[in-house]
Amino acid sequence: MAKVSSDELGVEPIGKLLIKQAVPASIGILVMSLNVLVDSIFVGNWIGSIAIAAINVVLPVSFFIAALGMAIGIGGSSIISRALGSGDKEKALKTFGNQITLTFLVTTGMVVLGLYFVNDLIPAFGGKGAIFDPAKIYYTIILYGVPFLALCMMGNTVIRAEGKPKFAMVAMIIPSVGNLFLDYLFIYVFDWGMQGAAWATTVGYLLCFGYILYFFLSKNSELKISLPHFGLNMPILQEIGALGFVTLARQAVTSITYLLMNNILFNLGGEAMVAVYAIIGRMLMFAFFPVFGVTQGFLPIAGFNYGAVKYDRVKESIYTAIKYAAFVASLVFIVLMVFPDAFTSLFLSSRPDLPPEELVTNAFVMEHAPLAMRLVFAATPIIALQLIGAAYFQAIGKAIPALLLTLTRQGFFFIPLILILPSFIGELGVWLSFPIADILATIVTGFYLWKEIKTKLVPQG
Repeated sequence: MAKVSSDELGVEPIGKLLIKQAVPASIGILVMSLNVLVDSIFVGNWIGSIAIAAINVVLPVSFFIAALGMAIGIGGSSIISRALGSGDKEKALKTFGNQITLTFLVTTGMVVLGLYFVNDLIPAFGGKGAIFDPAKIYYTIILYGVPFLALCMMGNTVIRAEGKPKFAMVAMIIPSVGNLFLDYLFIYVFDWGMQGAAWATTVGYLLCFGYILYFFLSKNSELKISLPHFGLNMPILQEIGALGFVTLARQAVTSITYLLMNNILFNLGGEAMVAVYAIIGRMLMFAFFPVFGVTQGFLPIAGFNYGAVKYDRVKESIYTAIKYAAFVASLVFIVLMVFPDAFTSLFLSSRPDLPPEELVTNAFVMEHAPLAMRLVFAATPIIALQLIGAAYFQAIGKAIPALLLTLTRQGFFFIPLILILPSFIGELGVWLSFPIADILATIVTGFYLWKEIKTKLVPQG
């Protein structure tokens, strides 16, 4: 790969630059999303639909701990982008060293707590009845690899902050491809069941960590830190914490959402209803990969140019990112509205030797999931504005607006809706909560972004 300088973030045409940043990010997210999707298809076909529900129960706990690394990564990377933009390389190096130390300490502590409270956490997140045992097996093994995943998530955002999206893309592809190969080996060939699915994922994290370590030790990285940079610096930690808390709060709310959804749906339809939500959740992770790719590509461009006081380029990057993200979101919307049955059937085994209870569960899922999918994705074309708007405030270091806008959809709208609507209209209320929350959050974000552009991003001098 050609060596790319972070200075290009401030001089290349925005459209070309966004494509250069977003395409590798989208490919990386696509491969990771395909990994989650195909992993679930393998589990559903080779182990059973209850196994998909079990993984869905575990995800919010493991993802929250991994999100600690992402939060530290995005918070620190905002500082690094702005520091590189203003020419303060020493601050960038010190920030990166603090990110590594903080990620290791925090995630290791969380893993210890997660293992200690395993029997309480799994039922709390909906792992009840037949779901509990496979969920516990998967959870315990996955947690061992989560600190490595957290370090990968942190390192990946720093690679992007340096303006090297292709390396970040490779870092996302490696664990996904490795996991899929190991899924086949451990589940299908060795017949290890849930243990095989868990070990395939954990080994994938280790492969990713090895590649990211190689990147920062090689000449490809501009951030050559030394031992003093690892020493914790309180002002930098406070800034990382303030900006990273946005990402952490988002994942915390996501984990709470999983907790509520799994329990509400279990009460409405048992394990089979949780399996419906598990499939919807996988599609949510997969379908939005190009939109998330544009968002990831937008972050370093906005942060660098804001740090360089090139506000005209910041505005252009906002408009261009929204335009690109809205286009791909609309394509996602069309595909999912037309083919929900086909996507649902991918997750369900058609083997003739299935036990009767599995056949009953599969029939229930096939009956309920397509309509749920259409409702959940009904407002997809407008989500670009909400995602880019919240990302902008995070990129420029404005933690409070970024936090509030990030929490708007799930925290302020979605969670109250799923607590209220199912009491009146049952299962339909759960699925309608998704598009209603999307619409309300987009309106709020659009207003604050418009106000920011009109009052803050004005030409200098």
